[in-house]
Amino acid sequence: MIAIQTADVDIGKMIDGAKRHGAGAIVVFDGIVRDDDIREMELEAYEEVAVPELEKIAAHATKTWHLLSVDIVHRIGRLSIGENILVIVVSAGHREDAYDGSRYIIDTIKKSVPIWKKELTKDGGRWVPGEHQHGCGQ
Repeated sequence: MIAIQTADVDIGKMIDGAKRHGAGAIVVFDGIVRDDDIREMELEAYEEVAVPELEKIAAHATKTWHLLSVDIVHRIGRLSIGENILVIVVSAGHREDAYDGSRYIIDTIKKSVPIWKKELTKDGGRWVPGEHQHGCGQ
């Protein structure tokens, strides 16, 4: 599953779905809204570009690290402290491949997927500069 959505993520269901024949490791990345002097976070995405980019990243990771499954769910909308933002679940035959594939996915998402976040504070809000080259909202 590759998705951008407002609804929360059922991580347990994602883990169950990653259990495949031959899997020896499942790695879960759960990025959450941290308490960093913010009250909430607002996330926006250019979905028509972001979803195909996520699919491309997943396909490359699958091929390179022999992953058996890759699920990526990125949330958008207004999120509170402690809520899930990005969940990545990968399975592989060996832990090294699962860890390396997962790290590649998160690092590449940060660099190339057009998703923007605005930190909402008691004094207003500020867009957080991203690492990617798509400039809308930054």
